Amino acid sequence: MSMTVGEATERLTAPGQMFEIDQVEVRGISTKIWKNTPPTLADIVKLSRGHGEKTFIVYEGDRLSFEEHFRAVAHVARQLRDRFGVREGDRVAIAMRNFPEWSIAFWAAACAGAVVVPLNAWWTAEELQYGLDDSGAKVVFVDREREVRLRDAWASVPGVEAVIVARASDGEGGGVDSGHVDMADLLTDVSDDVELPEISVDTDDDATIFYTSGTTGRPKGALGTHRNICTNVISLFFTAARGAMRAAPPAEGAPKLPEVQNAYLLTVPLFHATGCHSILVANLLAGGKLVMVRKFDAGQALELIQQEKVTIFGGVPAMAMQILDHPDFDTYDTSSVRSVAYGGAPAPPDLVRRIKQHFPGGGASNGYGMTETSSLSTMNQGDDYVRKPDSVGLPVPVVDVKVVDPLGNDLAPGEVGELWIKGPNIVKGYWNKPEATAETFTDGWVHTGDVARIDDEGFVYIVDRAKDMLIRGGENIYCVEIEAVLHDHPAVSDAAVIGIPDDVLGEEVGAVVQLRPGTTATEDELRDHVRKHLAGFKVPKKVWFSDEPLPRNPAGKILKRQLRDELVG
Repeated sequence: MSMTVGEATERLTAPGQMFEIDQVEVRGISTKIWKNTPPTLADIVKLSRGHGEKTFIVYEGDRLSFEEHFRAVAHVARQLRDRFGVREGDRVAIAMRNFPEWSIAFWAAACAGAVVVPLNAWWTAEELQYGLDDSGAKVVFVDREREVRLRDAWASVPGVEAVIVARASDGEGGGVDSGHVDMADLLTDVSDDVELPEISVDTDDDATIFYTSGTTGRPKGALGTHRNICTNVISLFFTAARGAMRAAPPAEGAPKLPEVQNAYLLTVPLFHATGCHSILVANLLAGGKLVMVRKFDAGQALELIQQEKVTIFGGVPAMAMQILDHPDFDTYDTSSVRSVAYGGAPAPPDLVRRIKQHFPGGGASNGYGMTETSSLSTMNQGDDYVRKPDSVGLPVPVVDVKVVDPLGNDLAPGEVGELWIKGPNIVKGYWNKPEATAETFTDGWVHTGDVARIDDEGFVYIVDRAKDMLIRGGENIYCVEIEAVLHDHPAVSDAAVIGIPDDVLGEEVGAVVQLRPGTTATEDELRDHVRKHLAGFKVPKKVWFSDEPLPRNPAGKILKRQLRDELVG
């Protein structure tokens, strides 16, 4: 009989073990921590050098070893300090798609003592400009596409003192704009014996600002610390160790699986907490190979799984489903896959069965987290996931969860309320937004905005969302942001954004508008209006026009559930 989850947890967290738990004060609050967490991101980079010439990043024709990556990071970190004057606490932004240079820029900025600010590469120039201005970025790394997109905005962000361009020969015109720095030039003459610069950074110092869509219309910068991110990677290692400990032993006489380097197919953006904290950071420390793609395509993913012997892939559930549903799935060798991990959106309960069917040598896992929890908070895996496929699992041992009523009172197991989470992974708050911070964080607990219940075994179930939010292919979209842009159109009197069910993406954006008397507007006109101000994934797929005032409750709130029932069923 396999070991219970409690027995495995007790054994792994015992004194003297890798996952021993300690209790310390973090920002005045008594907090459980992993005792053996690396103190800072720079410590993770130093440890990564031990993986030597093993391949770290694969991108199209490029291959980068751990040693090559370390030297590039150290070289750029030194130039950030010596050439660009970056000091502890300065903000360094990154606005580019998933390139190997993204990783170099992230780790170099962290090792220079900066607070790293990954910006959503899908954002419009207006949104990117807001992120640069709000964060007060001193230096920004961009790719050619983002450099061109921001061409008319640089003068409006005077705080940016240097723009460093990766893949400058790609796209429009080639080269770099006047006054900007080609990252390729920055990476010349890298010494074999280059070392990281000496910096003064502690575990609870600021490390990152990740922007999350805001309920007030503007994104908020979640301010994370080195402890937050480094905690997440140990939590991931713990869940992997516990899963392996509880797995059934191989049958007698079964061939022993060869020791291979884990290879992770990176299908999600690095500018999200999942892509950065749970994939980039974890693989750098663990010695895993990252296989990057320019844009997710299920057919290409299958080719790379076969070619690079990918052992783990996932992203959001929609990506896993597209790979399983690909008409050529059976023509590819996918026997290397040992794990399919996903989160960021609701997963169909039947998905775990389909994964077991298509990947007999692998297993599925589903977790819950958010930007404010630095990615992972709960994990469901192995037999537990088969037994409870509609749950996002148990909290990791250093994380506490509870369900509360509207007044913040604890609810009993099985009762439905808002999910709150506490632990060393919870960010400090929102950058320069004390009121929003006070609304969302209470005594170390983050109010997730998700409606949940916890069963008598401690498994968490997400029931609904309290916030007015959609999740499209793993992207959080706050309806108020789109509604605000629609209201700016001169013909729009009222607007409501609702979710349209989608088999692949989970939800698509829909909008219901009422026009002002005597005005006209077409669906395409309103879609183009939104596209001018917001990223493409926020543009409504469908716009309905209402001749009547939109339905509201006595408090004046639009009855969106009624609209959804009437329009999309």
